[in-house]
Amino acid sequence: MHPFAVRHIATAACIATAALLGVSNTAAQGTVNALCSTDAGWCEAAATAFTRETGIKVQQAHKGTGEIGAQLRAEAANPKTDIWWGGTGDPFLQAAEQGLLEPYRPAYINDLHDWAVRQYALSQNMVGGFYTSAIGFGFNTDLLKKKKLHEPRCWADLIKPEYKGEIEISHPASSGTAYTIIAGLVQQMGEEAAFEYLKKLHRNVTSYTRSGQAQAPNVAKGEVAIGVSFIFGFERWRYDKFPVKTAAPCEGTGYEIGGIALVKGARNKENARRYYDWLMSPAGQAIGGQSGSLQSPANKTFKPDPRIPSMADVKLIKYDFEKYGKAAERKRLIDRWTREVESQPK
Repeated sequence: MHPFAVRHIATAACIATAALLGVSNTAAQGTVNALCSTDAGWCEAAATAFTRETGIKVQQAHKGTGEIGAQLRAEAANPKTDIWWGGTGDPFLQAAEQGLLEPYRPAYINDLHDWAVRQYALSQNMVGGFYTSAIGFGFNTDLLKKKKLHEPRCWADLIKPEYKGEIEISHPASSGTAYTIIAGLVQQMGEEAAFEYLKKLHRNVTSYTRSGQAQAPNVAKGEVAIGVSFIFGFERWRYDKFPVKTAAPCEGTGYEIGGIALVKGARNKENARRYYDWLMSPAGQAIGGQSGSLQSPANKTFKPDPRIPSMADVKLIKYDFEKYGKAAERKRLIDRWTREVESQPK
């Protein structure tokens, strides 16, 4: 055989072997289809870093958890998504209950905080705990001074008449953040008292945004004085020298455990597991702080970003993830909110 032909066959064999082993051949690595519900900056940075490290192309969309839950239900017969990560955990638990997710208990479970591990137990290993953060207030100190308004410290402050038109919150039909707020208040106050409170709060709300990530930039840029969302979101703007301060409600508050899950019937199962494992690793978890998304990470084997707000002094309620993570309970509370709160005049 001609020497060139021998070399050609050997080269082809090497290429084929590399493809099978999945080494440094981007085309051979394939893709993973992901949906991400945490801050867009973290979503994008994680996808870029993972592709750079593995060669696997991440086709990823950024949407609210409520929207993604609806999308997965609509696609159940023919799933187009492989992995869903980030965003409040209740909609993940609801998707697990509805049979939309694939069980996966990672080998590195002991590297995770107890609160993250509990989510696996709660969901028959279909949902992992990805990060945590508490609900609270962010406010623009310049705007409050200009309008001669006090800084809110308690849930009771937000329903005072002087805050009419000064508060922004997200819409529970599309935002997992808003559902966490409602479910937390119901657990904290009792359902009837919580809905009376929400009706009073409604009078002071200027708008309900589609996403719970809208409040922090809107407060920082002075488009609204007060936002109700996860505290971590406002902290990034404070560190970037915007006139923003935060407060955890004095009476106590709800909190989230962000989710991560593999989708049942995924087309790219192996790549989805690789992305999942990378996102839960110190490298993937550290991307949050690097991109200015300051939730407390699930992986406890690395030193987290020092700007992440401590939850040590936050009075947390005993949030019942099992009850309020159920689809029927979510639907019931959101339907009641739409019927009794959103419909009220301001």
